[in-house]
Amino acid sequence: MSGMGLPVYLKEPLPEPVPVAGCDVCGALAEQRAAAYAVGDWSKATDCNVEMRRHPHRNPHRKRGPSARTRN
Repeated sequence: MSGMGLPVYLKEPLPEPVPVAGCDVCGALAEQRAAAYAVGDWSKATDCNVEMRRHPHRNPHRKRGPSARTRN
């Protein structure tokens, strides 16, 4: 065996999330992300992007997953 594994296929990175107008949490995360980029802290900027994507907003067109359903 040559010791080489299977090839790795990466997807294109996601675009940066856009903060929702009027949302204080999104606004704070956008400011933190900008500050992180300014000092070259790409890890912190990525963390802010992830948190912004996961931050819930009421959107009637958004599908709800099983964890969002209430139990009887």
